[in-house]
Amino acid sequence: MSLARQGFTKIDVYETASNLGFVGAGIQLAPNMARILDRFGVWDKIAAEAVDLKETSIRRENSHLEEILKHELTDRIEGSTDKELAHVDLNYIRATYHYPHMVGHRASLAGGMFNGCKREKAITFHFSHQLEGVKTFYPKPKFTVTPRGKEPFDVECDVLLACDGVKSKVREQILTELGVDAQVQDTGQAAYRIMLTREEMQSDPELAALIDADKVTRWIGEKRHIIAYPVSSKKIYNISTAQPDTNFAAEISATYTTKGSKKQMLEVYGDFCPMIHRMLNLVPEGEVCEWRLRTHSRLPTWVHGCVALVGDACHPTLPHLAQGAAQAIEDAAVLGVTLVNCPDGKPGSINKSLKVYEKVRYERAYTLVDLAAASGRALHLGEGAAKEERDKQFEALKKGKGAVPDKWADADVQKNIYGTDVMQEAQDNFQTFFNEA
Repeated sequence: MSLARQGFTKIDVYETASNLGFVGAGIQLAPNMARILDRFGVWDKIAAEAVDLKETSIRRENSHLEEILKHELTDRIEGSTDKELAHVDLNYIRATYHYPHMVGHRASLAGGMFNGCKREKAITFHFSHQLEGVKTFYPKPKFTVTPRGKEPFDVECDVLLACDGVKSKVREQILTELGVDAQVQDTGQAAYRIMLTREEMQSDPELAALIDADKVTRWIGEKRHIIAYPVSSKKIYNISTAQPDTNFAAEISATYTTKGSKKQMLEVYGDFCPMIHRMLNLVPEGEVCEWRLRTHSRLPTWVHGCVALVGDACHPTLPHLAQGAAQAIEDAAVLGVTLVNCPDGKPGSINKSLKVYEKVRYERAYTLVDLAAASGRALHLGEGAAKEERDKQFEALKKGKGAVPDKWADADVQKNIYGTDVMQEAQDNFQTFFNEA
């Protein structure tokens, strides 16, 4: 869509899935993402189904179940369960960045972008096409795809943009050609992703209050946390967790997912407050699914010849900063700017324009990757001096002082993320970076 909006006339998209479908869970729609989607003419419909967040509450859960069991009235133990560590008013975000911080369903985001693409005559989608590999990177990229149930064929193009995710085949080929070892790495974390309906929650007053609020809530405990918020016009409550990925210890999954047991999920969060137990108990048996969270080290380059990596293929980001999808969208937006400014169609000029894309995006994307990882570490601290210092920082936040350990809610971090216009940055610096490439 970014390239079509810049005037390119022949764009082919090869997608492994047979269709988009109503898949995925909730997703945070930050202002830096909204700004770009608005320019592409698709934001209004996505925002119409999203929830405008007004506040966030960060709450502490007990790390030691045995301490709870010593007391008859656990909810009265100071600092034991569901104690609010910090509260952040998010109303200032719209006034400051001209867009609110919203949350929505991934299907709504993907569907909105897909509908925008379908309005562009330049774009042709090829669903059920599996990428087999790249044959040439320069001067004309050539790659092989296999349509489901049919024979493979080769495609030649001027520019190949590889958006094939954390398991990217194209990344592996580029690194092999460059003699670089930067393999996918386990983070030691996994995630449950859960979606509860309003009907399932409305009979419980505490749970109904959660889905009715314009609020994101994060419950943190030792090595684990839960983040939750309403999506789809508050018809669905999205719950995402992070915990040690012990269920994957014995077996590597090709999809990084596994079917989990409800009993096991409840045990993982057994020392969280009773309200959390009631919420997790609503998940139907047999519908518990756990994702392994994976990343990889910094790559030396995202560009090889006339081929460039995009999104999770080059900078997979842990969910603790809510910027994974936004950073992929920033990639696409910058590519539109750098390629439309390419002075001619020569392979050398295309390569240099792709290098400008990398120059604009590289440090920003990896800075946010590092911030997301650091935020996850801070949230998952166990008992000790580091946790005490973290909680003091949260207490100071209530008085409007100091940095926020949960970087997603830190105003200074938000200023860097939300306040940066990457498209303008690419436009302003194109000629300088092109000459340096």
